[in-house]
Amino acid sequence: MTSSLFINKGVAVAIMLSSAMISSAHALTVYTAGPGTLAKNLASGYEKKTGVKVNVFQATTGKVMARLEAEQANPQADVLISASWDTAEDLHHRGWLLPYQSANAANVPANLKSSDFVAQGVSALAIVWNSKSGTPEPKEWQDLTRADFKDKVTTPDPALSGASLDLLIGLQNGMGEKSWDLFSALKKNGMVVSGPNAQAVTPVMQGAKAAVFGAVDYVSYGNISQGESLKVIFPTSGTVIAPRPMMILKTTQQAKEAKEFIDYVLSPEGQALVADAWLMPARSDVNAKRPLLDELKILPTTSDGSSERSSVLSRFNKLFAQ
Repeated sequence: MTSSLFINKGVAVAIMLSSAMISSAHALTVYTAGPGTLAKNLASGYEKKTGVKVNVFQATTGKVMARLEAEQANPQADVLISASWDTAEDLHHRGWLLPYQSANAANVPANLKSSDFVAQGVSALAIVWNSKSGTPEPKEWQDLTRADFKDKVTTPDPALSGASLDLLIGLQNGMGEKSWDLFSALKKNGMVVSGPNAQAVTPVMQGAKAAVFGAVDYVSYGNISQGESLKVIFPTSGTVIAPRPMMILKTTQQAKEAKEFIDYVLSPEGQALVADAWLMPARSDVNAKRPLLDELKILPTTSDGSSERSSVLSRFNKLFAQ
């Protein structure tokens, strides 16, 4: 009886060790641009559902892509989540992606999915204004060219932010050459081109500046929820959106688990976590605590080639170098 008990215990331990080895062998590696808290919550939720461990590397899109490129001889990532739709389109054209369409993407709008990538969620660009700055609340992009905002406006650097470059292109598509009159007026009014989004928002949050021209909205919504005196304003003349694409790398050794992770992020539970991070869910049937796509006027952007993007960026840089 006692020996039988020891044998049963031994079998149980062996099974536990075997399960642990299988779980470790099937660990999933996800490379993702922020927000970091969302990545951790999605990884935790997926682990609870499947028992599969998720290793997360979170950084800016630029750093994530640099790491991906450097590891090509020995690929580590299974799933990539970027803050730039262009990233997904580029990797698609390079043949790096594993085609997959999740059944949970049925309620994702057609423009937010393709044969091998799909939006995790969506952000939009906005004016972010400090309500304690002593300046009048801006309603339109043009308002930031007024004397009230002289030397009080920042903008993310479009050379470092794909979404900021999309805004320039969207405004050009919507306004034509008048968009460049707007950019010129902003330059004359002392608008400062900062680094990435956070470097543009921080001086506004601290009160050193009054407003950001084209800030990523979800970051500021999060700051507002923590008590910051900011307001996110979407001009009625229009803005651009920044979908965050998810994709599976063709080099993955964990295709089944990677597909299940995409399924989880697009499930009602996963999309609720996306909404909790102040992003718009990719699914149109999941609510959020911020304005959704149908409440915004969306300006068209083009990303079917690098020439226009390069020329717009070059013209903007030349303007602000004067």
